[in-house]
Amino acid sequence: MSFYLPLGDGEFRPTRSTESPWDTEMQHGGPPAALLGRLLAVEGQRLARISVDFLGPIPRRDLRVEVSPLKPGRLTTLNEARMVIDGRVAVTARAWHLAPGPTPSVTTPADHPDPLPEGEDVFGGMEQWGYGQATEWRVSKGELGRPGGETHVWTRVRMPLIEGGELDGQDRALIVADSANGLSAVLPMDEWLSIPPTMTTTLLRPASGEWVHLACRTALSTDGLGLTTGELYDFDGALGQVSQPLVIRAR
Repeated sequence: MSFYLPLGDGEFRPTRSTESPWDTEMQHGGPPAALLGRLLAVEGQRLARISVDFLGPIPRRDLRVEVSPLKPGRLTTLNEARMVIDGRVAVTARAWHLAPGPTPSVTTPADHPDPLPEGEDVFGGMEQWGYGQATEWRVSKGELGRPGGETHVWTRVRMPLIEGGELDGQDRALIVADSANGLSAVLPMDEWLSIPPTMTTTLLRPASGEWVHLACRTALSTDGLGLTTGELYDFDGALGQVSQPLVIRAR
């Protein structure tokens, strides 16, 4: 299994593992973000920031990805990708890549995530959810599916992003980053919509192992908006950060 089947010429077929928790015919935002991140790769440079804009619900149907250069460079590169489904642009992404190089010998204080819990957790009432099954979840603070405004969770993606390929550390971070707002919901999700039209993930480096820790929290304004922020870690320390502005509405 994988999240996407390659069809050739920049076209892909999403599998059930991309499934949204709210509509089985739609995709969760994490796999599309990771797919665009993968196809925006720049040889000799590393992803530093990706901003993904969700222009509406993302149908779980065959799609095409188009990539355009915006700013080439030896040290920094900016490119854009578009995910087209049924003739409509459903998702766009802009990514900055930076060229790594030698640095002086310095010591950066290491941030350490919560210890890895022993038992796996599941989303209550969503045991058959495709994306939820494609990722292993182990909560270290809070509880899956229970409003609280802050949740810490270790994640391990169970399958490759693209059939026949390998899952890398960048994929692991981006597949789970878009889950931050749902994991840290303040209000009951069966009563309130929490819609992130965009997500920005900034990475210090890719994950070095199978496990990625996401420590996320959500704050609400008094007029129907919100902001989710999260920190990404692996066992070696900090990986990066994610942020999502939110529209909050009653269902």
